[in-house]
Amino acid sequence: MNATSTGALLLCRADPETVRPLAHLLREQMLLTRAGEEWSVLVPEGKPWRGAGPSGGGDPEPVDRVLGGWATALAVGSSWPVLALWWDADRAGYTLAAGFRRPVGYVWLTDGTPVGEDEAMRTFAARLCLDPVLDLQELEELTRPDPESDAEARLRGLLAVLTRTGLTLPTGLGPGESADRLRSVAAVQRGVERVEWAGWRDAVRVELDAVESSSLGPWVRGPRARAIAAAQLAAGLPLLLWGARRRSGGWAAAGAVLLAQGALGLAYHRARAATESR
Repeated sequence: MNATSTGALLLCRADPETVRPLAHLLREQMLLTRAGEEWSVLVPEGKPWRGAGPSGGGDPEPVDRVLGGWATALAVGSSWPVLALWWDADRAGYTLAAGFRRPVGYVWLTDGTPVGEDEAMRTFAARLCLDPVLDLQELEELTRPDPESDAEARLRGLLAVLTRTGLTLPTGLGPGESADRLRSVAAVQRGVERVEWAGWRDAVRVELDAVESSSLGPWVRGPRARAIAAAQLAAGLPLLLWGARRRSGGWAAAGAVLLAQGALGLAYHRARAATESR
């Protein structure tokens, strides 16, 4: 690797349709494409590690810190793990983020010298539900000295293990390629999508769409949600009046809560319908 080969990839263990809503919230321009049956890959269009982030200007951050932040942000808001791969002139490595758990990572110097902790590989295997014997054995080989393997080879070895989970990166998207090369390769993939920040209003709308399309959707919007809201209103009003007559603060509060929830549910449905009709 050389100074021009700095690059980065975000691998998400979910399909592009699932990844897209959260990827918008990163406020970065990226290309999103499929990377196998259960995986997607996000390729940055810009180079924020050179100080060209969305805020414009500023001191550059190391590529591993930028990618680690993105992976953590995506994972916290999702139920699927996110693997950030990165490399520059001096090092290469990964950061795995999953939910609210502490991210785990590993680093190799350019010549392949491992400088991480062995425990990171065991945690990596466990969080991705890899084989605790065969897969872990291959991963641990990547943590041992090997003069024949440089940092690029180490990352390719990591990806080879992940192919057993269904990961298939498009040809040309891999360790050692420059950010420009990664972007140009991703741009010509079939079904590729461009993800970009469109402001907080659209971001909120995207997030609501994601919730409504999830398993919680029927309880948030639709006939079932409207029925629940109406039932809350129907139960809340008499309960509030009954509690007031009996001077029971607890029952009155319960009735007020039901009324508020029912009213908010119906108001949300109307507001979403009005937004979509614009």
